Amino acid sequence: MLSRLLDRITAPNRAAGRAVQDRLDSLTKPPGSLGRLEELVRCLAEISGACPPPVAHPAIFTLAGDHGVATAGGVSAYPQIVTAQMVENFLRGGAAVNALARHAGARVIVADLGVATPLAAHPDLRVMKIAAGTRDMTLGPAMSRAQAIAAIEQGIALVESEMGRGLDVIGTGDMGIGNTTAASAMTAAFTGAPPDAVTGLGTGVDESGRRRKVQAIERALAVNQPDGSDAIDVLAKVGGFEIAGLVGVMLAGAAHRLPVFLDGFIAGAAALAAVRLAPAACCALLAAHRSAEPGHRHALDALGLVPLLDLDMRLGEGTGAALGISLARAAVALLTEMATFASAGVSGPTLTSGVTEGR
Repeated sequence: MLSRLLDRITAPNRAAGRAVQDRLDSLTKPPGSLGRLEELVRCLAEISGACPPPVAHPAIFTLAGDHGVATAGGVSAYPQIVTAQMVENFLRGGAAVNALARHAGARVIVADLGVATPLAAHPDLRVMKIAAGTRDMTLGPAMSRAQAIAAIEQGIALVESEMGRGLDVIGTGDMGIGNTTAASAMTAAFTGAPPDAVTGLGTGVDESGRRRKVQAIERALAVNQPDGSDAIDVLAKVGGFEIAGLVGVMLAGAAHRLPVFLDGFIAGAAALAAVRLAPAACCALLAAHRSAEPGHRHALDALGLVPLLDLDMRLGEGTGAALGISLARAAVALLTEMATFASAGVSGPTLTSGVTEGR
């Protein structure tokens, strides 16, 4: 499944972007005056190949999995059982991602890729479990290479299952106690940055807790020696099931020409793996925001992505992606609902392009 999908990922449709730009330039505003909203709607068109780009059926894929490194203690302010408890909260609609998704008009799709605590059956829970959590990466690989590929393919299958429901925009989300430790290890492996530079406070540990995280990451990298040129190797050795699943979600989105709004640091680490597997997939990725986690800046720089928002958020779940989807809807509304100079009977500019008086 993975190899077939990679062959379908192609370059963006520049003609659709030019059509959007022509429309933008005809609207009742000075050229470029809506700033990055204009850039965003052009990107949406180039990814989808359509003008206007469709944003009617967005969905946020919130994938959950536990991490063996968390069982050793000291890397998270919360116990591992919180992963399962938060999954239940997602399903009840009571989490931050649910509130922001409702605001954005997006569905939240919750999937269990590797939650350690057994979850009660729920009609809205997608059970795609690879195992009951990864192994402790400080002692050896977090998972086998086959498990990493299986988790990626579960993410792909999740997107494929939604295509019949009109899915046109993807948001990424995550839940997993200990997953900022895994994301930091992956970011260090992919970018070459030192663990100390890419490791933050995560769920809210103090500085001594952050130092324990750094030490755990240093041990994991020394024990496993992940190959930064091999995305599957990095995922298997220091990643997580939900992170690998997000890689699949991103690749499937790119293959189906769907815009993929990245959430925060966990999504950034997954994106580094996705573009190692398919460099052209980066053209489908949009950085919704910059997380307060220091490693996220390193990941975004490596991806060449400029975030739309910078709000000091570090929650995950898909909260930042939901805000990105809200901006996408706003950008498309401007494109499709604003009057043109001709239709409104408004005089166009008489000065050369780039002169915007009083703005």
